Amino acid sequence: MAEKVCTICGKKSAMGVTLVKLRGKYNPTSKVRKYPNLQWVKLPTGKRVLACAKCIKRMAKI
Repeated sequence: MAEKVCTICGKKSAMGVTLVKLRGKYNPTSKVRKYPNLQWVKLPTGKRVLACAKCIKRMAKI
């Protein structure tokens, strides 16, 4: 399986924690892994790569 990493900027998954406040105290909750929004994009060279949405927007401006 291909690793979920942006080939342009190198953005990859990160751990996130959702805190739930209950009666003035934070309830311990489990950690959640968040993945970048990767899309298949064709570069001007003709190569298909996985790029994050931020890089795709940046390439459209150029």
